Amino acid sequence: MTPLRLTDIERALRDSWGADTADPGSGETWPADNPERDQCGVTALVLNDLLGGELILGEVHVGGERTGYHWWNRLASGFEIDLTRGQFLPGETVTDGVPVTRPPEIRRCREEYELLRTRVLSRLAEQGRESRAPRAQATS
Repeated sequence: MTPLRLTDIERALRDSWGADTADPGSGETWPADNPERDQCGVTALVLNDLLGGELILGEVHVGGERTGYHWWNRLASGFEIDLTRGQFLPGETVTDGVPVTRPPEIRRCREEYELLRTRVLSRLAEQGRESRAPRAQATS
């Protein structure tokens, strides 16, 4: 079996985001032209499922006031992965994050998380089948 590559996981995540996986508590309509928007929590959880490590939580500030939170991952090696960092609009800043313990049960955004996880796992399985498929050889 071919090992998972971070590029494969990233592609599967990005291809799986939609309005139905975005955080419904944000009060915003998910913008298709900014697909990372409101996907950070569920994305961080799915990455944690696949790669382990820690969940990192930072605050989002606008004009010095906290307006929300931002989630990303830190692997055991110390390498941080934030696949949704591009979602922020001009004037939005994210504080340094702190590690948080993953809850034993996902309550907030559970449906969105489960949907994203199912889509990502399906896409990764499909990518694995494609990589194992025999390639046709050109004939002359």
